[in-house]
Amino acid sequence: MPREGGIRRVALADALSPLPGPGGERFREVFRHGTLQVEVYAPRGMDAQTPHARDEVYVVAAGRGSFVTDEGTSAFAVGDFLFVPAGMRHHFADFSDDLALWVFFYGPDGGERSSL
Repeated sequence: MPREGGIRRVALADALSPLPGPGGERFREVFRHGTLQVEVYAPRGMDAQTPHARDEVYVVAAGRGSFVTDEGTSAFAVGDFLFVPAGMRHHFADFSDDLALWVFFYGPDGGERSSL
């Protein structure tokens, strides 16, 4: 993982190359700065994640499928931006075998309040 601060470049191929991890992990942290934590996530077969304590953004780098949240289900594809507020149940379903996502966690536990 790159150290905090300064300009960094992380290529998707480099971020994905150690996955799955030694324990079968399908995600890994690639950058951290202040409250920002960046991971790459590449689930295979099923996505059994649980709600997170902080706000979260996904950017779809590869693949397609359905994104299921407390608010419903929507299709996604490469280039899409998906926001999940802290504490909301969510998971990926019916996704392609090449699914890869950039994941951005930020802000305090409990999430930030909406400014809209």
